[in-house]
Amino acid sequence: MNRYAIYYLPPPGPLARFGAEWLGWDPVEGKRVSHPLSVDALVTEPRRYGLHGTLKAPFRLIGPQADLEVAVEDLSRRLSPVWAGPLRISRIGRFLALVPQGDQTALNNLAARIVTFLDPFRAPLTEAEIARRKPESLTPRQRELLDQWGYPFVMEEFRFHITLTGPCDVAPEALEPRLAPLLPDDFGIHEICLMGEDDLGRFHLLRRFPI
Repeated sequence: MNRYAIYYLPPPGPLARFGAEWLGWDPVEGKRVSHPLSVDALVTEPRRYGLHGTLKAPFRLIGPQADLEVAVEDLSRRLSPVWAGPLRISRIGRFLALVPQGDQTALNNLAARIVTFLDPFRAPLTEAEIARRKPESLTPRQRELLDQWGYPFVMEEFRFHITLTGPCDVAPEALEPRLAPLLPDDFGIHEICLMGEDDLGRFHLLRRFPI
């Protein structure tokens, strides 16, 4: 694997099936999925990640994968499940995502613990990786976080979301009829997922860890 990440993936069920069919990629099965050509342009960018919420952004690994798996298993035993209210379709910048509407303090703390606990396994960013983050567009604090943790949107800059599209002009309401019946009234995270990126840039589920 080229990079690793810790994601939230929907558990097996209607939302996970929707994600695979909407994006055209199933990270659990590790295969392309047929989906409507009418949405292809909307999902080209997020397709390779699968339907997910980032908890620790993709990073190159120091050391063997087996050591990382041991660490993630150790971490999962130290964490507790979190709840964050209902999921709703929202616009974040130029893209659409599912965003929890309740108190996210526990969720933000969960993500911060994952970032800090696993950071010793992250290889330092290369100059090219830093450049891809467009540091000139970041705030001073985001640049500090990029330098320290390898990603600018962590700690107080973190906002959990489950990406649905790339840049688009589609209104959130357009997806409501299809998605609303699938969304929980109280979104919870009960496990964390170790993901790996293949040579084509697509992410695969390597292992789920209950918390």
